[in-house]
This record gives sequence, structure tokens and C-alpha cells, in this order.
Amino acid sequence: MPVFKETYNNLLAELSAKKVTLVAVSKTKPVEEISELYDMGQRDFGENYVQELAEKQEQLPSDIRWHFIGHLQSNKVKYIAPFVHLIHSVDSFKLLKEIHKQGLKNGRVIDCLLQVHITREETKFGFDEKELEELAGLHTKELKELKNVRITGMMGMASFTDDERTVRNEFSFLRSLYQKFSLKFEPLGFRFSILSMGMTSDYKIAIEEGSTMVRIGSMIFGEREKKK
Repeated sequence: MPVFKETYNNLLAELSAKKVTLVAVSKTKPVEEISELYDMGQRDFGENYVQELAEKQEQLPSDIRWHFIGHLQSNKVKYIAPFVHLIHSVDSFKLLKEIHKQGLKNGRVIDCLLQVHITREETKFGFDEKELEELAGLHTKELKELKNVRITGMMGMASFTDDERTVRNEFSFLRSLYQKFSLKFEPLGFRFSILSMGMTSDYKIAIEEGSTMVRIGSMIFGEREKKK
């Protein structure tokens, strides 16, 4: 299926006017379609699966900024540590430590976002507010020692629902946590600049609620086949 070029151009113009970064979610999409979008100027691409990301990275231009947006297991960090631009889905101190370890091995400082659980859906991952407090407080000394990790903001996913009020409230809550914890993490050496929230179905609401980065796939590439 070809990339929806007109839709992409219109979306890019909309986001650029609002100074919002577009991450084109390319999971399950072939390298040919990613190349097509790359040739149109897109550089930020998001993937959910470590093996798929590693394979695509080898086949595509080196100046692509790869975003890992799926659930990340600690034992798989080593496969993307040499090249990943931003990990959106840090949901534990254990994972942060592993990213630091692999960053050190590769001579890189790896940018990360703290994934926050803002819905009532149990299937989603992320810190809750209490866990964020613990991370900022109990691990203060340890966090300062993670020199090869740079926490640059937060990421969250709203409920999969047509209820706009619910989605807006969740995004608003995430923004409030972002503002609160940016003050707590800055003394630890981490300056927040990215609030990653909003996908194809809810990105407009997310932007209204303060998103600086949206993750959009099907609007650009069309509906994807489910990974078997």
C-alpha cells in the first residue's frame, strides 16, 4: 500500500505550525514504504518490536532517527542501544539501569522518556504518580550516577475510546505530571523537553493539551496488518 502523500504533507504542515514533532509509526511496514516517506523528508520513525527495528535499521539510511515506542524488555536493550534515537517506553528503574549499561558499552548517552500509565486499562504499561515520586526520591543518588541515560520527558497513551472527555482528561493529567516532575528531575540533571502523547485517533486533543510529539501511523501508511 502506498504512503498517503497528500495526507502526510497536510499533517506535517499542521504539526510544523504548532511546533510539534511527528514520529511516523512504521511498525509492520516494509522498508519500501519507509523509504518513500524518507524521500519526502521524514526522518523520525517509530517501531514497537526490537527485532523488526534492528532489521530495518540495517537496511535504511543512517540519518533516520529511530524511536522505540513499544514495551521494552531489559534483555533486548542491547540490540538497539548502538543506534536508537529515543526510547519512549521506560517503565522501571531496572530498565533505566540497563539502558545506561548498554549506553556505556556503546559510548553513547541514550535519550529516554518515562512512560506513564494514565488510563484504567490494565494492558498498558508505565509508572503511576506514586512510582514517579519514588523514582525521583528513593533513587536520587542512583539516578545521578546514570551518566549514559538522559531522561528528556514523558510519554503516555490515552484510553482507546470515543469518549473525548475521557481522552482529554487523561492527556491533561499527563501534562500536569510532566510539569510537576520536570521540576523534580531537573536537580538530578535531567531537563524535560518532550511530552509524547497522541496518535492517529486523538492527536488533535493531545496537541491541545500540550503534546510536543505525536506518534502517527495508520493516517500516513494506512491500516496495518496485525503482527502474528
